[in-house]
Amino acid sequence: MSAYELPRALEAGGRTWAIRSDFREVLNILDAFDDPELTEAEKAYVCLHNLYVDFAEMEPGVYAEAYRAAVTFIDHGLGGQGGPRTVDWEQDAPLLFPAVNRAAGYEVRDAEFLHWWTFLGLFMEIRESVYATVLALRQKKARGEKLEPWERDFWRRNSGICRIRPRLSAAEEAEKERLERLLG
Repeated sequence: MSAYELPRALEAGGRTWAIRSDFREVLNILDAFDDPELTEAEKAYVCLHNLYVDFAEMEPGVYAEAYRAAVTFIDHGLGGQGGPRTVDWEQDAPLLFPAVNRAAGYEVRDAEFLHWWTFLGLFMEIRESVYATVLALRQKKARGEKLEPWERDFWRRNSGICRIRPRLSAAEEAEKERLERLLG
């Protein structure tokens, strides 16, 4: 495959496997990766099951290689950035999609198909939007940089969209509710 093509299949176990490369499939996988209720094995299963069209035909001995290929596809071969999270695809959706739509020039959620890499490219082109501001502030804080006075004010006034809310498991949520009832 050349650098000018969008992958619609991945190699694993000496075979080419068709993938579901629409951005919605990948966002579902990323949502599973953030799910505190799932084990790491369950997250890998969701990834393989959702991404590979013929996953049912895949031999278990191929899973690890197929998973590595899937992760490389999802992060567009960039190797992941590591460090603190600055994006929560589910939490950010109300801000993220208008910004991506602006970059695309149309409502991407209405598209019958939009390749994940195309969606990522549009995401990387987000400029001058509320989401761009939120993301820049998150990144600045993650690097330990001092916020300008206007940035501190924006963060304080918009903390609900600026802070990435932790995802709690059902047990953690129940404990939180129990403590809140105890504290009144």
